[in-house]
Amino acid sequence: MTVYLVGAGPGDPGLMTARALELIALADVIIHDRLIPVSALDGARADAQLIYAGKQGGGEQVPQAEITRLLVEHGRVADIVVRLKGGDPFVFGRGGEEAEALVEAGIDFQVVPGVTAGIAASAYAGIPVTHRDLASSVAFLTGHEDPDKPGSALDWAALAAFPGTLVVYMGVRHLQAIAARLIAAGRAADEPAAVVQSGTLPGQRTLVATLATIAARASEARIGAPAIAIFGPVTALHGQLRWLERRPLHGVSVAVTRAREQGSRLAERLQALGAAVILAPVIRTKSLPGPPPDLGSYDLICFTSPTGVEALFERLDAAGLDARAFPGSERTRVAAIGPATARALAARGIRADIVPAQAVGEALAEALAGLPVARALVARAREARDVVPESLRAHGAEVDVVAVYETVVEPLDEQTLEAVAGTDYITFTAASTVRNFLAAAGGAQAWLARGSARPRVVSIGPVTSAELRAQGLSPDIEAQSHDIDGLVDALVSA
Repeated sequence: MTVYLVGAGPGDPGLMTARALELIALADVIIHDRLIPVSALDGARADAQLIYAGKQGGGEQVPQAEITRLLVEHGRVADIVVRLKGGDPFVFGRGGEEAEALVEAGIDFQVVPGVTAGIAASAYAGIPVTHRDLASSVAFLTGHEDPDKPGSALDWAALAAFPGTLVVYMGVRHLQAIAARLIAAGRAADEPAAVVQSGTLPGQRTLVATLATIAARASEARIGAPAIAIFGPVTALHGQLRWLERRPLHGVSVAVTRAREQGSRLAERLQALGAAVILAPVIRTKSLPGPPPDLGSYDLICFTSPTGVEALFERLDAAGLDARAFPGSERTRVAAIGPATARALAARGIRADIVPAQAVGEALAEALAGLPVARALVARAREARDVVPESLRAHGAEVDVVAVYETVVEPLDEQTLEAVAGTDYITFTAASTVRNFLAAAGGAQAWLARGSARPRVVSIGPVTSAELRAQGLSPDIEAQSHDIDGLVDALVSA
């Protein structure tokens, strides 16, 4: 039985350590803070006990004594307890106190360091806390000391004279007093200063001023927690080195309505470009059981989505088969509706022979029209359109349509709908996402009535756009390439 004091990093899920993710996946109990990455618990076991132990400056608190009690209580009975803390547990995280309590209770513990905000948020703001020419040292200090102390434990005179960068954690509410104390103790009032709010997250904001003016400027800009303050000449480099804010979708919010397993991949693409993403999946895909078809009996095998590829291979796998079930003869061709489907096949060791430029059924049907096809298989969703099989039959082919998966409605709650309504863009990747989203919203008119500042509507292609219009909602943007790459390109170009 071991308690692991684990740093979850400053907020960007990509900054979580491999060890942190490994322990989250193994944990019986996870006692977590408020300021952990939103996806930090996605890898937890379904039967793991998740206990919220968050704190918020000036807001609701879970007392430290209660957190310590929980650690000791669960540490005595559970094999693996993870105390998941934002940033690093030993940098203003009270991890040292928790470790002391565990030692006193005779409970084994280990520490897994995390990337701390003082370094990460500064770096994401383009502010190196050390610099060969500007700062050879850095000091971290808290702007929120123990209120029960008789006085400040900080030596303001020493800090004012410190010949390097000062990084202040949890100090945004006391910024005026902190700056005044430093100036009164002799630090230059015109020294460059910065505040970084929501560091490493898509909504990160950086404000640069001077030590004398930073508090007033932060108040005017409504800068709030979580935030760090940085004092020293290095902050002047923000204008030159602010790489995060130069990403093409920085400051843009996007709602993703496709199935969660696919939406997460799209969300990762958008987040890498700087967007804040709201996942609002209105469908999920469900593989349909059944025997694998005899692939050797067809001279054309068609796939109309990456999900269809995965679902068919699930059937092959269940029967003890793999890619070798595909005939090796040149007589049999494999067709993919678009590049994403072709990539899914390639990942399984199958190269698509036919891939139309546009990922729509009409383009695939046209690409197949000139081929001599006697017998074809179309592996697809249960509710898919019949454009491809009807075209093949019109050209004399015998066609077997095998529904290898179906889409199932995922309900959306009011809180998610409100979050989506506040985004800049909402994306639709299939007609089913349009129908299900608008059904959850009470119809197009009810959705439009939520306010004039509704998100702009982004469609993946003409079929989805036609469904939007049929439902009473016009697309503002349609991707030129009717796949996820095209959808992302459309957002970047908007």
